[in-house]
Amino acid sequence: MSLDLDSGATPVTGRGAARAPVGAHRLPGWVVPGAPALLALALGLWGLPRQGALWRDEAATWEAAQRSVPEIWHMIGQVDVVHCLYYLLIHTVFEVFGPGLAALRLPSVLGAVIAAAATAATGRRLTGPMGGLSAGLVLALLPVMQRYAQEGRAFALVSAGVVVATWLLVGAVCPERSGTSPDGRERRGEWAWAWRWGAYTAVMLTTALLNWLSLLALAAHGVTVLIAWRAGQRPLLARWLAAAAVIVSGTLPLILASRRQVDQVAWIPPASGVTLLGVTAMLVVALICARVPRHRISHSRIPPHRIPQQGIPSQHPRSERTELSHVAVGLPLLAVPQSVLLLASWLVKPLYVDRYVLFAYTGLALLVGPAVARAVRAAVSYGRTGGRSWRRIPGEALLAGVVAVVFAALLPLELSLRTPASRTDDVRVTADRVAALARPGDGIVFVPDQRRDAALVTPSSFRGLHDLALAESPVASGTLYGVEAAPPRIRAAMLARKRIVVVTDIGSTPAPATPRDRAKLATLAQHFTLTSSAEAGGRRVLVYVRTR
Repeated sequence: MSLDLDSGATPVTGRGAARAPVGAHRLPGWVVPGAPALLALALGLWGLPRQGALWRDEAATWEAAQRSVPEIWHMIGQVDVVHCLYYLLIHTVFEVFGPGLAALRLPSVLGAVIAAAATAATGRRLTGPMGGLSAGLVLALLPVMQRYAQEGRAFALVSAGVVVATWLLVGAVCPERSGTSPDGRERRGEWAWAWRWGAYTAVMLTTALLNWLSLLALAAHGVTVLIAWRAGQRPLLARWLAAAAVIVSGTLPLILASRRQVDQVAWIPPASGVTLLGVTAMLVVALICARVPRHRISHSRIPPHRIPQQGIPSQHPRSERTELSHVAVGLPLLAVPQSVLLLASWLVKPLYVDRYVLFAYTGLALLVGPAVARAVRAAVSYGRTGGRSWRRIPGEALLAGVVAVVFAALLPLELSLRTPASRTDDVRVTADRVAALARPGDGIVFVPDQRRDAALVTPSSFRGLHDLALAESPVASGTLYGVEAAPPRIRAAMLARKRIVVVTDIGSTPAPATPRDRAKLATLAQHFTLTSSAEAGGRRVLVYVRTR
């Protein structure tokens, strides 16, 4: 097992090595990644259906994934090329299990489970069993992770890929060794580093193809590698640069293709002061946790009979026992993606949305988790030396109590995340309201055309209604919402109806963004009278009757 040494502990000089921190020796190997994985699984499955709600981003996944592979390929030439791999994945899931909310969201639950387990495994390498266990539990409990673990989008899976890649990178920087003959050790070492770097490259490339903004994690890994390189790992930088070149080259076609579809992120507002304050607060918390005294870990798995005795030189050179601080891994992973995306949002184009850098929260967990573990160790040690009432409570039990307290404190937020109102809108409720207000033969108009997603997800609610603006269907046009006719044709189609149902957004209606939307609203204002209005699923359903 790994040897946990306090920063000021006596060096290991024989079999009578310094004792591991409180609780470290009690944890079986599977518990460290297993407990956070089970917690993430339980939190992910809890309230997963969300009362049947489906918000607009999930509706896009739902509709796209039910197309055939050629139809998906045709679509990404027009829109959403950045989500191509994810749509193909969900398409495969639907083919195997059938379309449904569980099938849509379970891949994200699995992503959260893998992310929590890999965070714990990474933390164990860097800070020991208790530190790793705490880091995994922190990530599983984060409300932002709980939210995206239950959404049919790629962000939880991207986080999982980044954390697995981080675990592989830490293993490449700090390889674990076992006692072998010199020749066998040399051969195993050559194979091990090639395997680790190959796996790192494959995982990071796949993750980047799921969402190329995960390349910001690659930049964070570069900072970690530079820290290790400056500490004496001379071959490390060249190996990472080679891996990074393959990853970036493999992702470059996707990046170039997505630039042609940049209008799809035109809805993102400039980063606000509240956003900056939130990111700053996270960094402050991370820096405070980074200053907490911590146990250091030796990453050599040296059996007791191989530990050098006093006066006997070690068979394991120092370069094979490289230590890497969890701060050197966690802080860049938290700070670099957030800072770069914020900077790009200010200097180039508004791009900052927290879910785009969801994987950065794993860096926060790698810093907060070991600090929590250190506090637990200190509490247990204080109880034992001071004769306190909790002197017999194991560190693991105390950590479980901390998790229970945090879960209880977050319970109101956790409950709200599992309600339909927790998302911007609910296309299924909107569709139900349309079905209740509309009559067979009515016309229907969507302002803007993206609100057509309600009809695409629940077409049965729109049966008998005539989409007055649609000229070419989404599948035929290779788009998400179809292609609408020219404004004069839309106006003529509307004037031919006595009754029109309108689906639009709630709130004060901004100036229409397109000539088609302006034609719709102008025709309604000039020739129709509003007779009914209802809010449903975060949208408004209006009924107009022709008056002139």
